[in-house]
Amino acid sequence: MRYAIRKTIFYVFTAWAAITINFFLPRMLKGDPVSAYINQHQGQISPEAVESLKTLFGLDEDKTLIQQYFDYWVLLFKGDLGESFSKGLAPVTEVIGNALPWTIGLVGIATIISFAVGTLGGAYIGWKRGSKADAIVPVTTFLSAVPYFWMGLIIVSVFSNTLGWFPASHAYDKGAVPSLTFDFISQVIAHGFLPIVTIVLSSLGGWILGMRNQMVTVLDEDYITVAEAKGLRPKRVMLAYAARNAVLPQLQSFAMSLGFIVGGTLVMELVFSYPGVGKLLLDATNSKDYPLMQGLFLIITLTVLIANILADVAYAILDPRTRQSEE
Repeated sequence: MRYAIRKTIFYVFTAWAAITINFFLPRMLKGDPVSAYINQHQGQISPEAVESLKTLFGLDEDKTLIQQYFDYWVLLFKGDLGESFSKGLAPVTEVIGNALPWTIGLVGIATIISFAVGTLGGAYIGWKRGSKADAIVPVTTFLSAVPYFWMGLIIVSVFSNTLGWFPASHAYDKGAVPSLTFDFISQVIAHGFLPIVTIVLSSLGGWILGMRNQMVTVLDEDYITVAEAKGLRPKRVMLAYAARNAVLPQLQSFAMSLGFIVGGTLVMELVFSYPGVGKLLLDATNSKDYPLMQGLFLIITLTVLIANILADVAYAILDPRTRQSEE
């Protein structure tokens, strides 16, 4: 219970600090969203409309910064993240909601695949340390060292331009209407295949190397020797004893990866012109759309916190020593 209370207090404080920084940071930048909106429309806005816009964006000059801060919290509890002026004053929640499924579906699937394959592969390579399987490590490490954009361009050149097997850009065919039909789903899969392959190849080496090194360390522990002396099957020793303990540090990294899924992979989305959150954040930054930037940063921050909470819970369940060390 004390472990749970300490973790709860820590994450509540972290969430408050992140939201507070998210409120004050845009207001410390040069300019404001109202001025950017006026410049975008070449000043053709009446003074009354300017005052309305300041109220809309929470920049009412009649209120102090502290009052604006409390108003921001009230809006947050109502689920109101403001309006995006670069998207025609559409609600920020709606704009983010349209881009979020694409990023979660694409980067999420790629992250889970690379983690699963890398962890299982690393466990096997570590178990067979010194064998020919070790040759996989430098190959995947080399692929991880190749920049995202370069890897993506190579894959597009080979599988799209040369072979013509997969489309090179966008999330679905031009002119297609999103729907839950077999034709549209097949388009999404075809368009998402090359970006997923790019992410998996670029991140697989880290998972394999990390798990392989952890396995080598764990195999020198006394409980592994005892398990082998009992005559247990090698497969059981590898999975139930060695891999179970070696995977614990991987879980923390996996949780961080899940958290950053919402942030998307900006370079990958630019290479493949994919309509994800990363590209949306870049567009919001270029247009100085502070409400949209603020909403995106908030969603990304809270997602990372939630992912870390889930990692702590999984870590505590798999390794009771974690709870005991903090009691």
